[in-house]
Amino acid sequence: MTPAKSVGSFTKALPFWLSLALVPLPVLGAVYGGWTLALTPLLAWHIFTVVDAVAGLNEENPDLETPTKDLFWYRLITMIWPPVQFMMIFGLLAYVTSTTHLSVGERIAVMLDVGILSGTIGIVYSHELLHQKNTFERWLGDILLSMVLYSHFRTEHLLVHHIYVGTPKDAVTARYNEGFHRYFARVLVTCPPSAFDAERKMLARRNLAWWHQSNPFWRYAALQLMMLSIAFAIGGIAGLGLFIVQAFMAILALELTNYVEHYGLTRRHLGDGKYEHVKPHHSWNASHTGTNWLLINLQRHSDHHYKPDRRFPLLQTYDETEAPQLPFGYPLMAIAALVPPVWRRWMNPKVRAWRRQYYPDITDWSAYKTASNPMPR
Repeated sequence: MTPAKSVGSFTKALPFWLSLALVPLPVLGAVYGGWTLALTPLLAWHIFTVVDAVAGLNEENPDLETPTKDLFWYRLITMIWPPVQFMMIFGLLAYVTSTTHLSVGERIAVMLDVGILSGTIGIVYSHELLHQKNTFERWLGDILLSMVLYSHFRTEHLLVHHIYVGTPKDAVTARYNEGFHRYFARVLVTCPPSAFDAERKMLARRNLAWWHQSNPFWRYAALQLMMLSIAFAIGGIAGLGLFIVQAFMAILALELTNYVEHYGLTRRHLGDGKYEHVKPHHSWNASHTGTNWLLINLQRHSDHHYKPDRRFPLLQTYDETEAPQLPFGYPLMAIAALVPPVWRRWMNPKVRAWRRQYYPDITDWSAYKTASNPMPR
């Protein structure tokens, strides 16, 4: 592992601003239609995988003593994205519902392109913001999530995922041999009530009822209703439908990432429903340079679970002796996840090798086994 490096300058933060260069892509698709609609998935996902192949791995660790004031340019990109995304979503929604040169399919494709960005970038940025302690950034994170109708993610992520990751209590830890499509249907159904129940229990510990005004679900509902109302005001029923198309695409992008991050990785069961503490080897990591620019170091996922409020430019990387490594960055792995036979061929041997490396003494995985998701032998 290389020595710690300084990260506190605009030039070093600049690669993480490449997300702004993607914003014109769905605009081009809306204006010209046709083949230009393929530019967003091609450049938002695949081009960064090409950059990975050229630039290789970045295994340098930033200096943890970097003052917060020196992270200004990194923080700024996450804070300016919410208004950028708002204008992109509703500006293009207004355009596609009023123009006559696009077919129905092309209008849907434009909003799918928007959803790729609001999911791949917007939700990743919201994830960074909601982990911070100051109210302003957390509100920005809530606003981003409301634009994709997934506000409960904040609660589910903070109060459920980070506590129960790698256990059956965490819905977004993908089980071994569980195909993405089954996983996706499962988390869509189970995560909202799970998040609500987590907030209800927190309120109960304060002797408050679930309907108390401090329950963030009231804020989630108000923000989402506001976004839906804006979409309806702009384009009527068609605008509402297209907005939901965008949100669905964003949610799909998020849950593909969630699926990849912890697939098949489980914490040791200690008995009586208790599990070992989360360790670096409970997350899949990737040190690929280009996709870490795109995903603001989300692929340094083990360190994120170790220090959830550590800002993205300071996240540390781990080598393969400390944490499992993916063969490619998250975007390419997410595409593989869409084809379960390909995914299993790539990842199931890696999960079995992970078991042998970290838990050679465990032969009975019944504490993690479900009827539909058998654990590796």
